[in-house]
Amino acid sequence: MRYLHTMVRVTDLDASLHFYSTLFGLTETRRYENEKGRFTLVFLAASEDVDASRSCGAPSLELTYNWDPEEYTGGRNFGHLAYEVDDIYAICQKLMDNGITINRPPRDGHMAFVRSPDGISIEILQKGADLAPAEPWASMPNTGAW
Repeated sequence: MRYLHTMVRVTDLDASLHFYSTLFGLTETRRYENEKGRFTLVFLAASEDVDASRSCGAPSLELTYNWDPEEYTGGRNFGHLAYEVDDIYAICQKLMDNGITINRPPRDGHMAFVRSPDGISIEILQKGADLAPAEPWASMPNTGAW
């Protein structure tokens, strides 16, 4: 398992970049703009993590800017933790066998979401190529907010 990123929603991307980059000293390592989804993702890394963040995407802070205005309350600006795993099906099975609800099952062999006992959303991503769809995951519905 490898730590990937923490996602934080921001309401003013320029102000956030000024804080995280100019004032706090993080470096932008990559950016993704999605016209259809109407959002921008900006990944930042601490000075000692820049090379690793650029080469393998981790460790990073992900700023998520939704183009349509939204007010974040009740902790909604904090998104999730993300971890890359060797076998997404195996880790999800282990969690499920121990009473953890899989909120977004790994139907595609690529991504799943679970919540910690304290309600922290955790994104689990398959390392390397996606695994082939497999049961029971392929037909399992989402069970709640991720």
